[in-house]
Amino acid sequence: MGAPQPEEIYERTEREGERRLGRPFLELASTAASAGIDVTFGLAAAATVSHFLAPHFGTDGARFFGSIAFGVAFVFIVVGRSELFTENFLVPLAAFDRHDRMKWRKLAELWTVSPLFNILGGALLVVILSSHGVLPHGVGEPLVALADELDSRSFVAAFLSAVAAGALITLMTWMIEGMEQMGVRVAVAWIGGALLALGAFNHVVVATLESLFGIRYGSTMGWGDLADNFFTAAAGNMVGGIGLVTLTRFTQARSGGGRSASD
Repeated sequence: MGAPQPEEIYERTEREGERRLGRPFLELASTAASAGIDVTFGLAAAATVSHFLAPHFGTDGARFFGSIAFGVAFVFIVVGRSELFTENFLVPLAAFDRHDRMKWRKLAELWTVSPLFNILGGALLVVILSSHGVLPHGVGEPLVALADELDSRSFVAAFLSAVAAGALITLMTWMIEGMEQMGVRVAVAWIGGALLALGAFNHVVVATLESLFGIRYGSTMGWGDLADNFFTAAAGNMVGGIGLVTLTRFTQARSGGGRSASD
């Protein structure tokens, strides 16, 4: 079986978008909170791998392997059917009808509830994991370094990094929606998560939970800086996810431009 054509991916995405826009509040909130928990476990995995490998491979080598370990977070999300805020750009917009007031309300609810409960679910686990004695001693050091690095960026750098993050995860979502085989979905999710961590891209949920972890372990980042980056990252993620990927992929699918000359 060959890869699906863009128009086929669009049709599948549209059906999934209809489902997401029709869900009750409780299902939406619990699905989002679960994704935040998944991300936090991924951050814990990355920090633990980085900590234990640093003496053998140095800081940069350990960070590389830690980034690969972080990819497990997106595997959890895909297999467990939880949802990050950035996964809800392409999918619901495929089913969006600007003339339907109910769709406007449900989209606004989705884009408000999703990031809020992503953070709430993840923050609860951050507090648990960062409590004294839960994770191995020294695991907090890579998380403090990540938070300090994030805090040192200028507004422009943080915003552009967020644009890249939004584009990357939306592209990952497009490819996952187009694949029926779970093995392929898992591989794409792991690669997407690893690339996000390797580039330290400013993903609104991942960066916020990284920062919370870092603050808990002693980062100099302030709460105001965390809040500022949350809104910067959210805006940049939307620009990258909607502007760079969603619009271009939808145009490709609707024009039938994905077919090769041999089809």
